[in-house]
Amino acid sequence: MSQILSNTDGGLLTADNCAVVFIDHQPQMTFGVANIERQSLINNVVLLAKCSKLFGVPAVLTSVETESFSGYIWPQLLDVFPDQKPIERTSMNSWDDEEFRKAVEATGKKNIIMCGLWTEVCVAWPTLNMINEGYNVFVVDDACGATSEVAHERAMDRMIQAGAVPCTTIHTILEYQRDWANREHYDELMNILREHAGAYGSGVEYAYIMVHKAPQARKVVPLKN
Repeated sequence: MSQILSNTDGGLLTADNCAVVFIDHQPQMTFGVANIERQSLINNVVLLAKCSKLFGVPAVLTSVETESFSGYIWPQLLDVFPDQKPIERTSMNSWDDEEFRKAVEATGKKNIIMCGLWTEVCVAWPTLNMINEGYNVFVVDDACGATSEVAHERAMDRMIQAGAVPCTTIHTILEYQRDWANREHYDELMNILREHAGAYGSGVEYAYIMVHKAPQARKVVPLKN
């Protein structure tokens, strides 16, 4: 029988109790993705990145064999963290890399939100190692890409059996917000959702313009309480 994970808020993530890891979101790896529509994948990763930065969640970016095979990390992701240098590796398993391990340890968090390419290798392997080291790992299903649907599903199964928690992009960022009475990041979050959250973002757009009579503009005008 499963139990509520320690170091969480009764099983929930908060912006203060977690860090997020972005693994190998690089062109050559993207070419091999077959479990999710690739533009949706890019959108979900950027959505997670923007919201994590907004809420002050520590982030670690890593890449593999950039110059010789994989290419540079997506510019859409680097644009979110312009002052952060990705950790360059040779190992397929990030946890084998000392610099990566130190970067994760430096966040001071025991809850690690994980996403990357490919699910069956560069996400699954460090996830299993990190669970073995006492971390709670939350794998963002729709921000991970694999070489086939079955490869993604079996990798998710393997991680879940080991104790990883499956989640999705929207569900993760809403755990950051938690309470709509908290207005600290409210309007900035709505702007990000309008741009990246698909049908949910369209609903936000509708509510602001049609219900709250906000102007039809890219930037959200703060609502009057």
